[in-house]
Amino acid sequence: MQKVRVLVANRPRLMKDLVLATIGDQSDIEIVGETEDEAEITELVERTRPDYLIIAQESRESRPALSGFLLGRYPQMKILALEADRNSCTFYWAFVDIRSMRVESSEQGILSVLRSKPELVAS
Repeated sequence: MQKVRVLVANRPRLMKDLVLATIGDQSDIEIVGETEDEAEITELVERTRPDYLIIAQESRESRPALSGFLLGRYPQMKILALEADRNSCTFYWAFVDIRSMRVESSEQGILSVLRSKPELVAS
């Protein structure tokens, strides 16, 4: 079984540590990198080619700034954006345009997204 490759680029540090604790011991998930520095994200995505990028989201009303660029450049990658202040998660993926879905803000919600296979072709 091929492991799901995840890059964790989240802040604040406590949120990043909680995410790493949640997914770090899962046998089917591999953490390919981590950073708290937003300036490093694009280079790390290029180098590690993750299946998923977990990042911070300032507001659920607007997409994280890097998501459009990254999904345009790496359409096979998916993004899980966590908003600590509101205990909120949003899942983004590319499908001709960028799609999103509300995610339960829990360990089970995060693991469910990382293990899902979003449709890339219309049914």
